[in-house]
Amino acid sequence: MRTLVQGGLVIDTAPEVTVRRGVDVLIEDGRIAAVGAGLPADGASVIDARGRIVLPGFVDTHRHVWQTALRGIGTEGDLGFYFDHVMQARGTRYRPEDVAVSNLVGALECLDGGITTVQDYSHVQGSAVFAEAAVDALDRSGIRAVYGFGPSPLVGGMVDSAALHHVADLASPRITIALASTGPAYAPFDVVQADWALAAELGLSVVTHIDRSGVTQTPIALLAEAGLLRASTLYVHCNNLSDSELKLIADSGASVSITPAVESRLEMGPAVAARLKSLGVPFALGIDTVTSAPGDMFSIMRQVLALGYGSFTASEVLRLATVAGAQALSLPSVGSLAVGNHADLMLLRASDVNLAGGLVDPVATVVSSAHPGNVETVLVGGAVVKRDGHLVTAPPVDAFASSIAHLFV
Repeated sequence: MRTLVQGGLVIDTAPEVTVRRGVDVLIEDGRIAAVGAGLPADGASVIDARGRIVLPGFVDTHRHVWQTALRGIGTEGDLGFYFDHVMQARGTRYRPEDVAVSNLVGALECLDGGITTVQDYSHVQGSAVFAEAAVDALDRSGIRAVYGFGPSPLVGGMVDSAALHHVADLASPRITIALASTGPAYAPFDVVQADWALAAELGLSVVTHIDRSGVTQTPIALLAEAGLLRASTLYVHCNNLSDSELKLIADSGASVSITPAVESRLEMGPAVAARLKSLGVPFALGIDTVTSAPGDMFSIMRQVLALGYGSFTASEVLRLATVAGAQALSLPSVGSLAVGNHADLMLLRASDVNLAGGLVDPVATVVSSAHPGNVETVLVGGAVVKRDGHLVTAPPVDAFASSIAHLFV
């Protein structure tokens, strides 16, 4: 199957952010076959990109997609409020069908805003039946995902080995499985060692929340001493880690996911993006949870640009939302429009009033001014998941509302 995205203003992100005007993107069998002007349209389905900005899909490196049903309930509280009212009061009442509808709607929300890849950190209940519901919903949405399976932090303990063996078999061309560990900041170290050993046995990456805590002030040093620092680990947050801890992450070849909106709202510590950059730590952006923050990457990019105090250019921020996210998730074939990559991309209407005048500096315009309403078309693996401003799979709004009602009784 061939698709030609024709005549757009194309922004690519690798090896550097570049802008090319009047350019075509040819897609064959779900991958980018060529990028250039005047590509032949023979036998191809044509998407008219004139007056559109074409760029890679965003990569969200950390989101609890199952919490979509609880949108907004944590905006009035801090991290303690989140654990009490989100994780405890509602999370413990989730059924597999609640996870299914939340993951479907949450994944569709991602696609609607141009997020084509999401790391779903699924720490609800921690059993295989919940994982099956979550993964099936992600697959039905059409999104690309790294599904992280792990226990609720309320329960703690190591990841269920038998369940994870089962979950690992749910992997598919668009769905990668990872181990979501409670980690060295919040669990006894024998639990950490068991989780890391299980991930190694199954060949899975590890994703974990990390920071200084009552358990340890130096969680990364503990991993280093045990020989557990691996490039295939994604550390989330890191706001209060020392420079020496962050340097250990950088030296290991691993990456950090920061979620600026949630970290700020839940008072998790000082903004860490500029410090990570100065220390040479690879990092990327995540949403985290819509209980406390918006679910779109445009909002997060604006926050990084606004609060970076000159530390970041618009081009750097766009890379954090795309190719840096792909690198953090060990997905080398997404995040840019390189030939051979998966054809995960979006088209924005450059004529929309909030983007007017933005073609002088389209990168700065996308980062500072665009929003999900500007996203006209989205493709994942060459398949159109949003067309003419509408999702191909309609969100099950009525079923969603009725399914989650019991969480608020």
